[in-house]
Amino acid sequence: MKATLKELKSRTINRIVVESVDLSLYIAHAEVTEGRLLITEGDGKPLKTRNLLDMKSALAGFRGADMVLVQRSPYDEMVGHAFASTDNAMEISLAPGFESLPLWEH
Repeated sequence: MKATLKELKSRTINRIVVESVDLSLYIAHAEVTEGRLLITEGDGKPLKTRNLLDMKSALAGFRGADMVLVQRSPYDEMVGHAFASTDNAMEISLAPGFESLPLWEH
């Protein structure tokens, strides 16, 4: 399931999860009562950014929600472990102080 940023403003959000999918690619999910929603832009494409600061700016309107960054390590795969014994996700809180940085003009 997915929802746009505009649609989410009228819903109660339990938590926002920013997921680091690749070296510098971030996508976001909103956890609501019905489950987890992929956050999309107005055109329906997933909200994705190339750095965390851009994602923070895009989500600045949701300051009241608990926000976390989730990153999974490919270590087990790199050393040849064929089994996934546990989820090795690292979860880091992005709130409080989740405000985006000011835009600088050069």
